[in-house]
Amino acid sequence: MANKGPSYGMSREVQSKIEKKYDEELEERLVEWIIMQCGSDVGRPDRGRLGFQVWLKNGVILSKLVNSLYPEGSKPVKVPENPPSMVFKQMEQVAQFLKAAEGYGVTKTDMFQTVDLFEGKDLAAVQRTLMALGSLAVTKNDGHYRGDPNWFMKKAQEHKREFTESQLQEGKHVIGLQMGSNRGASQAGMTGYGRPRQIIS
Repeated sequence: MANKGPSYGMSREVQSKIEKKYDEELEERLVEWIIMQCGSDVGRPDRGRLGFQVWLKNGVILSKLVNSLYPEGSKPVKVPENPPSMVFKQMEQVAQFLKAAEGYGVTKTDMFQTVDLFEGKDLAAVQRTLMALGSLAVTKNDGHYRGDPNWFMKKAQEHKREFTESQLQEGKHVIGLQMGSNRGASQAGMTGYGRPRQIIS
């Protein structure tokens, strides 16, 4: 991987805007959730963007996190006993987490790219992915989520309604208010387009 120097001009401006999206309060909540979900052996990162990035960078903690949301015996990600030290192995571990998170139900639009975490390009996107994962875990409510359910928003769930044939037939004879009403309508006082108003003194 090539060394990347500082960015200037437009690139610096864009990077600055991305960095401003990072939420330090949200970081605290996510760290607490990950520790409760995975156990205290995952440690605790140094506060701030860099500490959060270094903590998650090798993909092991992320893999443990997504595995903890699955029942015993169906863990989607193989977690190595010793954290990988080679760059491509770490990136591969992060990619496995992303694949498992997508399998869990996180949408592609909520997913971060491996470089967002690995090179620290967009840690707000990493937070967004973890928030989506937490929200899904709370919504599924299958007993695998650990932590305060109020930390995450529940996702909207489908609420299918079944109607009988007679209810459907009755509905065909009702005119909805969206269609409007012609009661009290008249064209009194209307003039044709483009004709001046007649004022008689």
